[in-house]
Amino acid sequence: MSKALVVIPTYNEIENIERLLRNVFSLQRDFDVLVVDDNSPDGTAAAVKELMKEYPESLFIEERSGKMGLGTAYIHGFTWALEREYEYIFEMDADFSHNPNDLIRLYNACVKGGYDMSIGSRYIKGVNVVNWPMSRVLLSWLASKYVRFITRMKVYDTTAGFVCYHHTVLRKINLEKIQFVGYAFQIEMKFKAYLAKFKIVEVPVIFTDRTKGESKMSGGIISEAIFGVLKMKFKSLFGSNNFNEI
Repeated sequence: MSKALVVIPTYNEIENIERLLRNVFSLQRDFDVLVVDDNSPDGTAAAVKELMKEYPESLFIEERSGKMGLGTAYIHGFTWALEREYEYIFEMDADFSHNPNDLIRLYNACVKGGYDMSIGSRYIKGVNVVNWPMSRVLLSWLASKYVRFITRMKVYDTTAGFVCYHHTVLRKINLEKIQFVGYAFQIEMKFKAYLAKFKIVEVPVIFTDRTKGESKMSGGIISEAIFGVLKMKFKSLFGSNNFNEI
């Protein structure tokens, strides 16, 4: 058993999942992987379970009854990881927008750099996004600028979904009280870690939009990310941060 676990939520990722998992398991550093599948009708879970025969001690799956949101999938995975006492827990997309090779860089930022949380950042050094239309790049960049302005976090890529957590961060944050389920989940997790005064670092990565499968982005997800930030910040001013004692 590795001391590092990568949590990968999936919904209809049959075109990507096997190649992604093989890439992760081919890295020079050992990572375990937990796939949290939301009852994908395309057979994603079956593909993962077939691959588990090759990696019985490193690959795991949790199957949920339906599509319940990105945030709840990660919280499910985080809870699973903490119960099994993993030291470092990662978030990672299933569509190759995150380069598996960068897992090692995020891991080293925490282990060797002494940080509690490392973020694979698209915006810490310019704009490192491939295959996105300019309108989406601008929307994402402006959203992160907006979040920084409202929250005062010193994080450039506030909506990034490629993250390494030391287990103490996830134990401190009351996961049951996380409000958002879409991409605003990423903002809320960073904001909670910031309020709890954990050491956070951004590691520059190149984000490449999916070439296979369909994007899960929607207008509702974007509005949750933008308008939910004000509510989140307002609550923080009155001490409603729901931290656990560790």
